Amino acid sequence: MVPFWTEADLDAVARRARLVAFDLDNTLARSKQPMLPEMADRFSRLTRRIDVAVVTGGRQELVVSQVLDVLTPEADLGRLHLMPTSGTRYYRWRDGAWRLVLSHDLSSRDKARAVASLERHARALGLMDGACWGERIEDRGSQITFSALGQQAPEEAKRAWDADGSLKRRLAEAVQADLPDLLVRAGGYTSVDVMARGVDKAYAVRELAARQGIGVGDIVFVGDRMGPDGNDWPAVAAGAFGLRVDGPRDTLGLCEGLLARL
Repeated sequence: MVPFWTEADLDAVARRARLVAFDLDNTLARSKQPMLPEMADRFSRLTRRIDVAVVTGGRQELVVSQVLDVLTPEADLGRLHLMPTSGTRYYRWRDGAWRLVLSHDLSSRDKARAVASLERHARALGLMDGACWGERIEDRGSQITFSALGQQAPEEAKRAWDADGSLKRRLAEAVQADLPDLLVRAGGYTSVDVMARGVDKAYAVRELAARQGIGVGDIVFVGDRMGPDGNDWPAVAAGAFGLRVDGPRDTLGLCEGLLARL
């Protein structure tokens, strides 16, 4: 069981942490929204104390608008690790710009297979009906993402859509049966992701550990979807020390606690 952040011994967490990794949506910021000023301040200050990663299912463009664009001048960009699309891409600050260090893009054939399977099974399950805000199926290069209510759906609608996760699971299982060579996972509140097998948030924390010369257990991973069906769970299953939050307000409190101890 991943502990809620207030249940953890933050003194022990600060002693063990060599890197702190955060999920983005509903952890650092509300879905598709920029970090609030107080969160941007604490996050920026944290990069002066320890290496910090953002590992999210979203695109790099969202990392820019939700995180990078609101950082304070205090942020140490050289200690930031950006891993969008569930860790299938990795960016570092080099020579005054964000450089793509690695990527695991899907082939054109695999993208087409993923889109066709998602569309077919989503229609069969009735998931293409009803209100929609923006694209339902998005090509993120290294990941194809189906969002039942569209990419721009309001958070309240997302939370209410599939409270027990059964609709996402049914879609993911059906698509996985079509694409056994790829990895299909239920993602956020309304999404299902298709990506290269073996490349997810577990891969992300292993890659971070290897590149930093630390153990996976030296990484503290903070996220809101830490149950076995959640998209943050693979990081914990890989050996990172997980801390669960229920939203950005919790993450703000956790960051303040870590800043007082690091």
